[in-house]
Amino acid sequence: MIVSETAEKIKNMEIRGAGRIARAAAEALRDHALALKTPTYDAFRQRMENAADILIATRPTAVSLPNAVHIVMNGIGEASTVDEARRGIVERAGQFTQSSQHAVEKIAQFGARHIRDGDTILTHCNSEVALGCIIEAHRSGKHIEVFATEVRPRNQGHITIKTLSDAGIKTNFIVDSAVRSFINDVDLVIVGADAVTVNGAVVNKIGTSQVAHTAAEARVNVLVAAETYKFAPRTVIGELIQIEERPGSEVLPDEIARTLPHVTVRNPAFDVTPAEFIDLIITEQGAIPPQMAWIIIREYLGWDITEFQ
Repeated sequence: MIVSETAEKIKNMEIRGAGRIARAAAEALRDHALALKTPTYDAFRQRMENAADILIATRPTAVSLPNAVHIVMNGIGEASTVDEARRGIVERAGQFTQSSQHAVEKIAQFGARHIRDGDTILTHCNSEVALGCIIEAHRSGKHIEVFATEVRPRNQGHITIKTLSDAGIKTNFIVDSAVRSFINDVDLVIVGADAVTVNGAVVNKIGTSQVAHTAAEARVNVLVAAETYKFAPRTVIGELIQIEERPGSEVLPDEIARTLPHVTVRNPAFDVTPAEFIDLIITEQGAIPPQMAWIIIREYLGWDITEFQ
């Protein structure tokens, strides 16, 4: 029940944001392991693997989700008893949750150093880590201003502007299509990421690629704030990240759509920004150019190349 409820909340976007999704999945696996009453190790492992599969299937684009599940499930490791396996899951889940929260704090500190006093910043969607960079810069005494997009069709920008307003930061709220109109008033773009590929391309909320292309035209630097567990290991072997397409009813109500039999509503939730439109990726390990994404996958995620075969 714990896993199915969490999976439903992730799928329906009651739990949103790649970092929050990852932590929720880790905690669900921990609680599931504690609640499981199975007499044998094999049965315990099978039930845990089933739970992991359910969680991973909820949001196909957010790489933080399978990475978090992979990290926690590795807690079973070389266990040979139910108690050992349960203890391993609980310990890994706790470590992941703690390190994830610490990563947000570290990224905020690193990112704030790249924001100058007097900068005007544009952000798109509702990224915990991107906002952390902006808020940390404000806390350090830098005078900044923000342009925040609406983020159709789920309006995540409403959450962003409340967070910024609560922090006391001067904020301009604009529709997504107004980015080009204001980009020349902007000094820096900071966004989050749902996934980073081995070649440094970034998968993020739909509209991010347009923002980055517009910024490149205006010679405005683009920073991506992303925890290391958002890097996508399987892109090493050429696997593409699946772009989630959500129900058309989020864009056009069903009662209207039914009156338009020749219209198909397309609603991709994410897009891909090529590495050449990104200047830096800020991680908890420091700032890297996108071309160094492979180093993060190899050194910090603990994926062995043999796992991809």
